[in-house]
Amino acid sequence: MKLITVALVCLLLAGMWLHEADSRSMHVSSSNCCFTFVEKKISSQRIQCYKNTSSACSRSSLIIKLKGGRETCVLPTAQWVKQSLKSKKPCLLKTQ
Repeated sequence: MKLITVALVCLLLAGMWLHEADSRSMHVSSSNCCFTFVEKKISSQRIQCYKNTSSACSRSSLIIKLKGGRETCVLPTAQWVKQSLKSKKPCLLKTQ
C-alpha cells in the first residue's frame, strides 16, 4: 500500500511539472524572445534582415539575421541599430 502511494505521488508531481513546462513554452517560444543583447556594433553589410520579437516578450527587441543564417538580438533603441536598419528590410515570414 505504501509503495502504491509513493508511486502515485511521484506520478502526480511529474504530471504537474510537465504541465507547467508545457504551458510556459506554449505561450512564448524562446526563439521569439530575447534575453541577452549584442551591444557592440555589427557591420550593416553583415545584416541580412530583421524582425520584431513577440509582443508577449518581457522586453521589446529586434532579432537580426546575419549573412550565413545566424540570428542575434539587439535593442531597437541603440543608435547603431537605428542607423544600420535604415537600409534593411524586415525578414519575410516562411510559409509551409
